[in-house]
Amino acid sequence: MRWPCPGSGEDGEWALATDGAAPLARLLIVSPLFDEMNRTRAMLATLLRDLGAAGVAAMLPDLPGCGESVQDFSAQSLNAWRAAMAAAARHFDASHVLALRGGALVAPPTLPGWALAPLDGDAVLRPLLRAAMLAARAQGEDTTATTLLETGRATGIMLGGYRCGAALIAGLHGARSQGEGHQVLAVGDLGVTGAAPWLRQEPAPAPALAAALAARIVADLAT
Repeated sequence: MRWPCPGSGEDGEWALATDGAAPLARLLIVSPLFDEMNRTRAMLATLLRDLGAAGVAAMLPDLPGCGESVQDFSAQSLNAWRAAMAAAARHFDASHVLALRGGALVAPPTLPGWALAPLDGDAVLRPLLRAAMLAARAQGEDTTATTLLETGRATGIMLGGYRCGAALIAGLHGARSQGEGHQVLAVGDLGVTGAAPWLRQEPAPAPALAAALAARIVADLAT
């Protein structure tokens, strides 16, 4: 479905959603950032179906500039993503939030909920900067991750195939999770073995993780 995301014009942005009469809760799901978003997409689609079957209405909006978004990624900032998720929470009348990985940096802090394997901003940037540094050195450039970070904060930089504006890099550097009251979960807490989908090279459904996460959320809602 489409929803009126800030900055998207009259057409709005896309969100995956499950709904029903008198749901147990209305859960806003905030995806990971950068390539981890793509790797977890199939798992999150499975999670939405599992939650819907358990009576939880769930909404997974695209971050501006990501997925099917009509907005330009290079124009995004951490504050813009935070504003978009706050607007999504209002539009979908969310009662709870689930943030994955770097999504914890932009999840609405006023909603109760969960953060799965959350990252701070520097942990999001670190592997991207390292990959960019190694690629530059392979081309004969003598650079460091620190130099690339400073360049990104000043003028923007290409990281992981994404053209990042200076505002996004500056915002991510030193950023902390918004939801201090969110329940932090690790994959191991859910009794699931094997590599998490965001660590895999290709997107994968991860049905066991989706089922375990849905069951944990439903159980917590019942207490």
